[in-house]
Amino acid sequence: MQIRDYSLPAGWYPRDSASVSSFLSGIEQTRRGCLAAIAPHAGWYYSGRIAAHAVSSLHQDAEAVIVLGGHLPLGHPPLFAMEDAVKTPFGPMPIDTELRSLLIKKLKGTEDRYRDNTVEVLLPMVRYFCPEAKLIWLRLGADLRSFESGKIIAKIADKLNRKINVLASTDLTHYGSNYGFSPHGRGMEALKWVREVNDAAFIKAVQSGGSQEVLRRAQEDSSSCSAGAVLGAMGFAQAKGLGGAELLEYSTSADADKSDDIPDSFVGYAAFAFNS
Repeated sequence: MQIRDYSLPAGWYPRDSASVSSFLSGIEQTRRGCLAAIAPHAGWYYSGRIAAHAVSSLHQDAEAVIVLGGHLPLGHPPLFAMEDAVKTPFGPMPIDTELRSLLIKKLKGTEDRYRDNTVEVLLPMVRYFCPEAKLIWLRLGADLRSFESGKIIAKIADKLNRKINVLASTDLTHYGSNYGFSPHGRGMEALKWVREVNDAAFIKAVQSGGSQEVLRRAQEDSSSCSAGAVLGAMGFAQAKGLGGAELLEYSTSADADKSDDIPDSFVGYAAFAFNS
């Protein structure tokens, strides 16, 4: 059996099951039983609580969870983990190889050989909240084909009579000198603009269900690093007849810092759940 090992350095998330369980057991579950959700993918110190609200909203009896990662540009082919299982603090999480084979064929996917956080950082949460589910590790490019890919995922899962969850992974605005994006200076003015204007516009687009508007906001406003993942979840939700995306929580990495000073660079995070 081929098992995909950790690629992120220690510190992104706990490596032992007791620490993961301790962290997640204190999360208040505001929604449950959803088929699709969107979570951030920073280190758990910054966005773990927010991500857990999204992951914990999913159906816990799912047979498979498709985690949609990103960090891929327009036109990039879908990337799949091709191993038999993926390492987690709770032991290897098996891949649903039957479902993966059909998805690779329909989506014209290829192997994900790269180090990336968008899927890996969420897997301990997925394993904790959906302990019996198998996994599909899939990253999607930032274009409207990812919206159609979400519809295809729903169709294939229905054909297999497979109960699945879809979890999309994205962070929002990356602001400051670390990211080469500082259109509103520094300090409170910058943080207020990110919260109330830039991230708010992307959040509104997701809630409205407009795939073109989501992509436009991500591209023009630099307000999502993994818009393809979001579009995939939206396409899946539409194909399954789900309701709109509900915002569960929003914050920024500046809120996680204990200092009174607003950092030069910070990132926005949001958790959504699609109403069943």
